[in-house]
Amino acid sequence: MQLDLGSDPRTDILVRLQAALIGQFGRIIRPPEKRRDPVWVLVHGVIGAQTKTAASNASTDGLIEEYGSWEAVAAAPVADLEARLQRQTFPNVAAQRLSQCLNAIIAERGAVDLRHLSNLETAEAMAWLETLPGVARKNSAGVMNASTFNRKAMVIDGHHRRIMQRMGIVPAKADTAKTYDTLMPIVPPEWSAADMDEHHLLLKKLGQSYCRPRKADCDYCPARIDCESARD
Repeated sequence: MQLDLGSDPRTDILVRLQAALIGQFGRIIRPPEKRRDPVWVLVHGVIGAQTKTAASNASTDGLIEEYGSWEAVAAAPVADLEARLQRQTFPNVAAQRLSQCLNAIIAERGAVDLRHLSNLETAEAMAWLETLPGVARKNSAGVMNASTFNRKAMVIDGHHRRIMQRMGIVPAKADTAKTYDTLMPIVPPEWSAADMDEHHLLLKKLGQSYCRPRKADCDYCPARIDCESARD
């Protein structure tokens, strides 16, 4: 006889946290027209290290507008790409990684095309993406969740990871992959891909306004009731 041990208490914390964040910040829902092509999301992630989202959006849009296709971007000299990625924090690194990533896709698929991922389970698709140069867990989850794929995959950025660590939901020094692997099994089963996307966006807002890296404002933080750090 198998005993029903009930849900993980951390799942209940995520449910309360989501409600508290919506109460504090309102809904942050990505409309369907804002769900980009998976390749656009991939490029955005590859070039976006330590760069504000708006700048990476402009850089990604600018590349496809100027070159006309991702294959043309792949064929461009790295020096030319670097010149066009000056909005990025590390344009030289962004250009090199982007060129390597796009050309790796072409070498395997014959074109810059990720449609084959729609036939794979989410974990398998993410594993394939993570074989590409410059692609780690945050980016692979972003491609699956925030693009038109609209899959259940939690995007983990620095804010999200820091908050989960401070709250005691994931281990204290967990990296992005470890945070993802810890969170996915405890995500409320009723959450859709859109709920996961909103959760990530709300946590990003929390990390920017209250749970900041150096000076957290615990007294007024909407997550304080369930946060280990706020109780210390």
